Amino acid sequence: MEIKVTHTTKPFAKPIEQEAAGSLGFGNYFSDHMFLMDYEEGIGWHNARIEPYHPLALDPAAAVLHYGQEIFEGMKAYRAKDNRILFFRAKMNAARWNQSAVRMCMPTMDPELYCQALNAIVDIDRDWTPHAPGTSLVLRPAMIALDPCLSVHPSKKYLFFILCSPSGAYYKNGMAPVSIYVEEHYIRAAVGGTGYAKCGGNYAGSMLAAEKAAEMGYDQVLWLDGIEHKYVEEVGSMNMMFVIDGTIITAPLEGTILPGVTRDSIITLAKDAGWKVEERKLGIDEVYQAAHDGRLDEAFGTGTAAVVSPVGRLSYRGEELIINHGEIGPKAQYLYDRLLNIQLGNYEDPYGWVTVCQ
Repeated sequence: MEIKVTHTTKPFAKPIEQEAAGSLGFGNYFSDHMFLMDYEEGIGWHNARIEPYHPLALDPAAAVLHYGQEIFEGMKAYRAKDNRILFFRAKMNAARWNQSAVRMCMPTMDPELYCQALNAIVDIDRDWTPHAPGTSLVLRPAMIALDPCLSVHPSKKYLFFILCSPSGAYYKNGMAPVSIYVEEHYIRAAVGGTGYAKCGGNYAGSMLAAEKAAEMGYDQVLWLDGIEHKYVEEVGSMNMMFVIDGTIITAPLEGTILPGVTRDSIITLAKDAGWKVEERKLGIDEVYQAAHDGRLDEAFGTGTAAVVSPVGRLSYRGEELIINHGEIGPKAQYLYDRLLNIQLGNYEDPYGWVTVCQ
């Protein structure tokens, strides 16, 4: 597809000092340009363009504002040592995008077009990809429904856009183990719902429990299943993995958790390292029993934002576990190092996961 490009005449100041000081944070700064494209029923995707970063103008009756017909994605572009800009598993991300679109009754997109859009905006703003270790250019594709109508039905018009944000670590303490509060009252998702879709409502609905956890001194919430409230599912920004008796155990993909790209990558790397991986239901009581028996070796989250994040403390019904002495475990460290070095182009990529921005 032809992409019309309008270059900015008022470039932003790049956060070079913040990058040097390690204080970029996550998603706080945005590059000079944004990608936009329109969809209309009967026409399809059209009017692809790159414009200077600017506010969006929406009709106050737009369906996204009233009924939440919206999806988004999370990706990163990395700067390699030779200054190439690298994408990680862009086509798998495109496939997940389409899964979310179908669930939210929104138009899908050819993966080649999705990747073309990503390449175009990152190429224009490639100088915004930071250089410092632990940094990346966070990419936020999103789609919103535009029809101005107060009746409940799928929109016929949509806007797709991509933002670029030079960012550091998702957690301010980097790879320091995080603390997790197990939520029993509220649920994130149930079978048949939108738990596997990357839509804003899933995140909005998680904020109350997250605020409660923060007030008690915890970094994140671990959600239990929506029916029996006993099986561990995922953390707000990560899929979860527990290492019990040397086996990595993670929740199965049954429609209630996000099918994480990082999750899938970590499972592949773990199996190739010769470790046993089980995708099965894991009760929170089983986790605690394993800890009491000395068989809970590690716990860590996986996700685009944090890549791998070790868990040092876990709290459930007033009992707090200290996992692996509050330190990152050997499996989490190996998987983090292995995956990140593939993403950065430092290690050979035998899986074909990494592509170069042209």
